[in-house]
Amino acid sequence: MIAGSAAATVTGVSAGTAHAAVPASPGVTYTNTIAEQRADPHIFKHTDGFYYFTATVPAYDRIVLRRATTIQGLTAAPETTIWTKHASGEMGGYIWAPEIHFIGGRWYIYFAAGASWDVWRIRPYVLECTDANPITGTWTEKGRIVLPLNTFSLDATTFAVNGTRYLSWAQNDPAVGRGTNLYIAQMSSPWTITGTPVMISRPTASWETAGATVNEGPAVIQRGGKVFMTFSAAATDANYCMGLLTASASADLLSASSWAKNPNPVFASFAATSQYGPGHNQFTVSEDGKSDILVYHDRSYKDVVGDGLKDPNRRTRVQKIYWKADGTPDFGIPVADGLTPIRLSSYNYPDRFIRHWEYRAKIEPNVAPLADSQFRVVTGLAGTGTVSLESANFPGYFLRHKNNEVWVEKNDGTSLFAGDASYMARAGLADSAGVSYESYNLPGRYIRHYNYLLYVQAVSTTTARADATFYAQ
Repeated sequence: MIAGSAAATVTGVSAGTAHAAVPASPGVTYTNTIAEQRADPHIFKHTDGFYYFTATVPAYDRIVLRRATTIQGLTAAPETTIWTKHASGEMGGYIWAPEIHFIGGRWYIYFAAGASWDVWRIRPYVLECTDANPITGTWTEKGRIVLPLNTFSLDATTFAVNGTRYLSWAQNDPAVGRGTNLYIAQMSSPWTITGTPVMISRPTASWETAGATVNEGPAVIQRGGKVFMTFSAAATDANYCMGLLTASASADLLSASSWAKNPNPVFASFAATSQYGPGHNQFTVSEDGKSDILVYHDRSYKDVVGDGLKDPNRRTRVQKIYWKADGTPDFGIPVADGLTPIRLSSYNYPDRFIRHWEYRAKIEPNVAPLADSQFRVVTGLAGTGTVSLESANFPGYFLRHKNNEVWVEKNDGTSLFAGDASYMARAGLADSAGVSYESYNLPGRYIRHYNYLLYVQAVSTTTARADATFYAQ
């Protein structure tokens, strides 16, 4: 994993001349959906320049793999079946949640499989490939990961902290109660655990038990001496959501007391963007290696008819992760289909971002909720050559000027609104690496901040040009 977005440094000596260096984690965008009917996604960026992508297929009968040099390229990349379930016996039932890892110069795929005589006899298994290209290479079965408790168990993932490799997974323990809990153990090989597993999370909160008593799908990202483990909770419908466990990288990760659970979900359904049941995530990095990317599945509709397991329409999506000032991840909301949003930080107040608050646009630090400071840069409402900035959490609402003030308002379809909400994206007036937005229907006037509120004004001074310059993050 990467360190994520570092804090921008500030140079200069006064409010008028101080400014941020180009952000360490510049804006990056993708167009969702990445892959239709692909659940439990895992995207791994390898040193060979390729992203490798695997996920659960609706038939639950095989493991597929595709690769591309960009995350977006995975959408059209050819897909290869690298392993098919057994005709009988173990690994002959449901095949779920494959993950691809590169450990010690070899490829490994972790997956869950049922038995032909009982598709619900789910256990974790491992495949190995010693070839450089895992798509064309030969995969061999390393067998089942032997756990002390031989019960329903799935979603194995592996990660290393300070040179020690761990396995985490979800499992039912009848002595604990119904549902699945999260466990961790140290590994002696990529397919073998050692020592006694430790339960680090049990579903007890209402958001973890809505429709089903579930903690599953652990995934790890590390930053700033912390180990963050996301997991998924509740039934696999609109209740499905993500929780978060946090531990110090220097703590004993095999001690349950080392892990603290967020009291609320960190990523959940969001009706305004038509995203429901987001979860079973993993993490990858952007093409430039400077941004952490959340990979997850969800559905575009709330109500699932019948058995959710038989609904094939969970799909793979991605969006950028942001990091709070306290070093914790902020996942925001599952953004709308189409182009993912960016944030715009101030050139001369680097900790402040454009946001809306009671529909007024302003710059502010430590924005909560995150989505108030996220905007999609779309083709301008006034036409080609212009851009409009659409609110991430209020789709259909745009940054528009009114009496020279900038507000977030709903597009009313008029030509006046289209003009007020359209801008020419110019190279930053104070730094060409940034961006400045010139009003389409008031040429020569730019979006700028003044007393932290946004206006469109003429910019003729050094300070004004700085106030009108922003960086995409």
